[in-house]
Amino acid sequence: MRVLIVKTTSMGDVVHALPAVTDLHRRCPDAAIDWLVEAPFAAIPALYPAVQQVLPLAWRKWRRNLWRAETRQAIASLRQRLRSQRYDLVIDLQGLVKSMLWGLQARGPLVGYDRHSIREPLAALGYRRTAAVARELHAVERCRRLMAAHLGYPPPSDAPDFGIVAPTGQWQAPQPCAALIPCASRPEKLWPEAHWMALGCRLRDAGLTPVLIWGSAEEHQRAQRIAAGCGGVVPPFLSVADTAAVLGQARQIVGLDTGFTHLGAAFGAPTIGIYCDHEPGLAGVTGPGPVASFGGKQIVPALSEVAAQLDRHLHG
Repeated sequence: MRVLIVKTTSMGDVVHALPAVTDLHRRCPDAAIDWLVEAPFAAIPALYPAVQQVLPLAWRKWRRNLWRAETRQAIASLRQRLRSQRYDLVIDLQGLVKSMLWGLQARGPLVGYDRHSIREPLAALGYRRTAAVARELHAVERCRRLMAAHLGYPPPSDAPDFGIVAPTGQWQAPQPCAALIPCASRPEKLWPEAHWMALGCRLRDAGLTPVLIWGSAEEHQRAQRIAAGCGGVVPPFLSVADTAAVLGQARQIVGLDTGFTHLGAAFGAPTIGIYCDHEPGLAGVTGPGPVASFGGKQIVPALSEVAAQLDRHLHG
């Protein structure tokens, strides 16, 4: 049996799809599993031992340059790879028109959510089969139930298993360490720098070196300011795989509503998610270790409640 997973973006969504792949692998251990994903996040499914092929998609880049010959050539090359073998099942865990259209490029029956369960109902028209999954469930549970419905086994009731193995990175964090992730895609998601410094000092007092995760020039400056205020360490620019290595070693993670926070929780570290512009209910931090999420839409979590949770993680 050969299965293609279509879950392209964003990083947190890709992480949330991992337990559904574990469910598939446990029930069909001989299945060959491939994964179609946006290139910046290709390192995530590559961490999963049962995934044989990761097929990188650069649609975010291509859509701005569709007229260029190299873009058309790259699209044709990916389409050729998708059609080079027959899939018994192509399952769209994304539920968008763009993911449906890319899923149709593969040779095999494309399945997904029904029009009442999906983010973009038009996408359901492209599926050979559909399944109803309640929209009020956590993203992890929605993926697991969709997989179960199309593979024909009962909805799983056990704890989600993300199944990934932390890689060995090029940069070695000081040990023992904690990871602070104070950077996000939008300014509305940010938490006050003074709060991060206070948490960093708490981690230092507990014997953990705070490592500040960053990904852009602006984020680098923010990370440096926070590190200076708490005795933290700012690594050089790290790839997704190298950042995953740091998160896999961390004894504690505190992060904003961003993909790296979800990835760290998936490795099993105690993790606290800080949500300043989004309700955590359907996409809160989840993982095999102790996890907690604070805040919500236009609700900035108080330092006191986050610090209290951190103390519970650090001191039991």
